[in-house]
Amino acid sequence: MAVDFDFYLSTMWSVLKALPLTLEIWFFGIAFGLVIATGLTWLRASGYKLGEYFTRAYVFVFRGSPLLVQLYLIYFGLSQFDFVRHSPILWPILRDPMYCTIVAMALNTAAYESEIFRGALRAVPIGQIEAAKAFGMSAFTRFRLVTLPIALRLALPAYSTEIILMTKATALASVVTIMEMMGTAQKIQHDTFRPIEVLTCAGVIYLLLNLSIARLFAWVEYRLSPHLRPPPEQSQLVKPIPEVL
Repeated sequence: MAVDFDFYLSTMWSVLKALPLTLEIWFFGIAFGLVIATGLTWLRASGYKLGEYFTRAYVFVFRGSPLLVQLYLIYFGLSQFDFVRHSPILWPILRDPMYCTIVAMALNTAAYESEIFRGALRAVPIGQIEAAKAFGMSAFTRFRLVTLPIALRLALPAYSTEIILMTKATALASVVTIMEMMGTAQKIQHDTFRPIEVLTCAGVIYLLLNLSIARLFAWVEYRLSPHLRPPPEQSQLVKPIPEVL
């Protein structure tokens, strides 16, 4: 069977035109999710029992149920309540599939990110904190200069994995009529009855997108971890002695 390169190129271009919408969903989803995760992490580490119980319940619910179910509940389920449909604040958001997808992604990723941040904070070596106390640093200064930089470096590998998972999760937006990359690919597939070629093009684009994100986070991790870089060559450390005439 001959390969139809023209069809591959046209399909690739049609799917790529939906990339900005995919990136918009992805960006706002992880941005709002990061804000929510920061608040959840603070509640978990604050020592307040009520806040800790709420965070545990939140993480249990959103990590224990599929993102697709959460998206369906937000988009199709909440509209059944009269107070939602008559709310001047909630209804403009919950009637829009774009906003519902962003809300579902943000709530879901916040549960995972809060656990990543909590684990990173607990993994900070106690010796580093004790040394900062010995220098007379205040609690806020210790957190800003010692705990937070180390925790961010420790959390980065797991956080990058969660970001990549959210990139792939944007494909679920197609089930609520959003024509992002996966929605566009499905429409082309239904029109042409050529699923292998269409889905291959979409898969390649997702693969390249995730590869770019992974390489970006690898570069950030490299910049934040100077102690893991290989030492410079000995020839770069010792300058040659100039000859004296």
